[in-house]
This record gives sequence, structure tokens and C-alpha cells, in this order.
Amino acid sequence: MKKNEASLTSLISAFGRAYHSKYDTPKIFDDFIAKDLITQKEFADIRENMIKGIQFFNSKIAKKFQDHPDEILKWITQVQLSPTPLARAAYCENVLFHEMLLGVKQYVILGAGLDTFCFRHPELNDSIEIFEVDYPATQDFKKIRLANANYQIPDNLHFVSMDFTKEFTVQNLVEEGFIPNKKTLFSLLGVSYYLTKEENANLINKLFTKVPSGSSIVFDYADDKLFEEKGMSNRVQNMVQMASASGEPMKSCFTYDEMEKMLESSGLLIYEHLSPVTINNEFFRSRTDYLSAFETIHYIHAVKK
Repeated sequence: MKKNEASLTSLISAFGRAYHSKYDTPKIFDDFIAKDLITQKEFADIRENMIKGIQFFNSKIAKKFQDHPDEILKWITQVQLSPTPLARAAYCENVLFHEMLLGVKQYVILGAGLDTFCFRHPELNDSIEIFEVDYPATQDFKKIRLANANYQIPDNLHFVSMDFTKEFTVQNLVEEGFIPNKKTLFSLLGVSYYLTKEENANLINKLFTKVPSGSSIVFDYADDKLFEEKGMSNRVQNMVQMASASGEPMKSCFTYDEMEKMLESSGLLIYEHLSPVTINNEFFRSRTDYLSAFETIHYIHAVKK
């Protein structure tokens, strides 16, 4: 993301989580704290802008619900905005809890934005060290929001400022208390598409150079249908077009074999792979609303040999 847009990106993501927590049932991922990090005006402004943009997303829905703005917002949020961020966050935190049972002591969130994990789980403050990696501007923005909402930053939460997509260094983590020889879980959510294949490979290689065997990573990636698949209500095509229009185009997609080879070159094995069908069955089954898994997005949990 562009530096000057980092806070906007994190706000829209928080909006999606806050909306889901407040209005959707059952919950895929309940971020009940997200609402505290957005002002009422910001929530109202994002809501209004999304409703105004319905013609871009779906002209039939725009016409059908022209007198029902809340239904338009629900459609845009549930079809386009929220499915992937909600399900991948739920998957990642499920993996984290399992990995903690296996000895993980450090959790590194790359592109943390307005992540609220440590505030939703204060009972883990003595069990795991959390390192949030993001742009300095985004982290300053988050600290202000936490202060405004009267949240105290716990001792186990560490902010690490850098553009990790361009220049990741373990040393930056170490300076904030990271211990390289401790078993670690990395999360890299909503990032891989915006990097080239080479940039993805280089980043993953750097992440795992010094951490011990058993350390692992959770991330999402787009498959090789990304630029062909339209998706339900053209949502995949819309996602690609919106990314391009924002000046941050999607750059990479992978076959499973390509992904396996890339990870293998950094000494990683795929422990678990969730296809769109699997994601839909695991996180969206039996829903009666619009929420369903994106057609081209996969999740991976890969472990260092």
C-alpha cells in the first residue's frame, strides 16, 4: 500500500470487521474491538461512499434496492469487502492457537494495520510476544486510536516500523525484542497479490533465514485464474480493477505447484492448503446471507523443515 493511503486501507478493513461483528450472524470472525478504533464519522463516511458506489459493483442490485441503502451496504460488504479478510483472519488465529500448543512463543503480523488480536486476548499477555510490522504512519495512527479508546498497549505488543515489502530485516525485529532462535509464527495476509513472484520468494526467504525448524507462516494467495475469473457478481474482476485503479495493481498469482516450489526453495513444506471450496465449506457453510468464499483465493500454512 502507498504510505499516504496506509491509514485509509486499515480503516476500511476495520470497517468490514466492525460491520460483521455488529450485524452478521453467525460470526466468522468476531472482532468486537474494531468499532472502537473507528470514529462514528468515519464509519458513516465509509458507509455512504460504499452505497454511492453500488453502480460500479452491480447495477441490478442498485436498482433493486434503490430505496434500501442498508441492504445495498450489506450486499457490498458481504459480497465484495468482507469474505476474504474475515475468513483468513479466522484461519490464521486458529493456526496460531494450535501452534502455541506446539511451542510457538512469537507471533509476527506483517501488515498489521488495526489488528486487535492482543486486545481481544489479554489472557495471552504472558504466553506470546506479538510483533506488528507496518508503515510508521499506520502505526502512529493506530497508537492514537488506541489511546483515544482508552486501550493500554500491553508489554507483549511490539511495534516494528518498516516497509517490509521492500526491505525486510530481522534486525529491525530484534531491536524490538524479537529472539531469532525462538519458534515463531508469521502472518502475511492480503499482501502476496501485490508483490511479484520474485518479491514474494525473497520476502519469505528472508523471514525464515534465522528462525528455528517448526516456525511457520500463514498467508493467502491468488491462483492462476485471478485475471480470468469474474467471480460471483463480477467480484473477482472488480477486486482486480479496483486495485489497478488505486495505483496498487495485483501483480502475482500462482499454481499450487509454483507455490510449493517457491516455499521449498526457502526450506518450507506446505502443512495445510485451503482451496476456495474448502474455505467455503469451513467458514461459510449453511449461511443465509451473501457471504461466501472468494473464487480465486487460497490459504496456506507452511512450516520450516
